[in-house]
Amino acid sequence: MVDWRQSSYCQEGASCVNVAAGERDTIMLRESEHPGVILSTTRTRLRTFIRAAKAGRFDHFPES
Repeated sequence: MVDWRQSSYCQEGASCVNVAAGERDTIMLRESEHPGVILSTTRTRLRTFIRAAKAGRFDHFPES
C-alpha cells in the first residue's frame, strides 16, 4: 500500500498534489482530483524542479 501525503494547507474539497515515496529513490506525485494518474521522478529531479520554481524560472514562458 502506498502512503500518500498532502499538505496541511490543502483545504477540504480542493484540488491538491499528493506525494508518496516509491521504490528506491522514486517519488510519486498525483493530483487529488485524478488519483489514478501518477507521475514519478527521482528525489534529485524533484528537488531541482522545486528550487527552479522557487527561483522564478517558470514565471515567464515565451509566447508561441
